[in-house]
Formats: sequence, structure tokens, C-alpha cells
Amino acid sequence: MVPHKTRMSSESENPVHPGSGATTEEWLAYIKAGGRDLEGANLEGADLRRANLIGADLVWADLEEVNLIGADLRDAILKGANLYGADLRGADLRGANLNGARLYGADFTSVNLEGVNLDGARLYGAHLRGANLRGHDLDDLRKRVAGF
Repeated sequence: MVPHKTRMSSESENPVHPGSGATTEEWLAYIKAGGRDLEGANLEGADLRRANLIGADLVWADLEEVNLIGADLRDAILKGANLYGADLRGADLRGANLNGARLYGADFTSVNLEGVNLDGARLYGAHLRGANLRGHDLDDLRKRVAGF
């Protein structure tokens, strides 16, 4: 039998936790070092082009106006995250959870959204041209993009 490994608190694992007063530069250094516990991170306006964020915990993260072109967000958890105006063109979001995320005006041009959880996501003004929306209720998405 394999012994159960106790998970450390996110504050001890991540020196730049919410409430730590960490700057965007400190969060970016943490990401570059392979950090994935980004819950509540303030990354507004950051350049995360082609960033490896596979499986990252971005719950309630502020990603407003963030450049995520070509970023790898497979299996990332973005519940309640703010992606207002974010540029996600060409990003890989397979298996990501965007439940309740604020995606107003976000650019998902040519993004594969098949299998992505968009339940409760706010999509007003989002750009979905060329996005793979297979498996989603297109009438519902059209209404949410139009703001109904």
C-alpha cells in the first residue's frame, strides 16, 4: 500500500499567493519556474504568449487584457476567472474548465473549444470566428455572445 501524501497549503507551496501583495512580475516569474497554483492571481495585462499553463489552477484569476496567444491551457481550471478582452487566438484549451468565467470581448479565434466547460460563462462580445464549438449548444452560445 502506498502511503497517502499530505498536500501542503497553497500558501506554503506558492510564495505569491492571493493576499501576498505579489506583483505581476513575481507571478510571471512563478509561472516561468513551473508554478501552477495561480488561484486569484492578478495578471492583468500580462504577456503570456505560448505559456505552458497545462493543468494550472486559475480560479478567480484576473486575466483581463492578457495576451494568451498560442498558450497551452489544456486541463486548466479557470472557474470564475476574469478574461475580459483577453487574446486567446490559437490557444489550446482542450479539457479546460471556464465555468462562470467572464469572457467579455475575449478573442477565441481559431481556438478548439470542444470539450471545454463553458457553463455559466459570460461570453458577451466574445470573438469565436473559426473556433471549434463541436458539442456546444450553438443557439445558447449565440445568445450569450449577443448579451441575451
